[in-house]
Amino acid sequence: MKDWFETLAPRERIMVAVCAVVVVFAVLWFLIWTPLDNRHNAMRENVGDWESGLATLQRVAELRGSGAAGRQSNVPISNQTPVVVVDTTLRARNLLSAMRRSQPTTSTGIRVEFEDVAFDSLVLWLGDLSSRHAMHVQAGSLSVAARAEPGRVNATLTLERQR
Repeated sequence: MKDWFETLAPRERIMVAVCAVVVVFAVLWFLIWTPLDNRHNAMRENVGDWESGLATLQRVAELRGSGAAGRQSNVPISNQTPVVVVDTTLRARNLLSAMRRSQPTTSTGIRVEFEDVAFDSLVLWLGDLSSRHAMHVQAGSLSVAARAEPGRVNATLTLERQR
């Protein structure tokens, strides 16, 4: 290779050297710098997502903490059965169409199954049950609804009224 380079005219040597530098720079750019930069940007976006999620959770914790002391005595516990409470609250949140089945488990509990329900609406409904009717999730499972839009789930929840 060295012999070949020395046989070239001075002008050709300069051209080959410049091309070699360009090729080395291009290889470094496309094989090292670009993947690292893309990974860095993706990680930056992930950090932003985690920070916004953490901020939301902190606000929820603050709201829950500020209302927890006074809420225990102020929670209106109705004498309605869990079946009636679930039915009326689902109607209020327009979630009754997503409910597939409900079954009382005890005198203060009920098991409710949903299909293709909006996750956000489900969580808001659970918040209503907790704050207004002292009903909390004792057990549950969530799965992504088959052939559904993003944010929709299938859920099975066991709810109990706390006294």
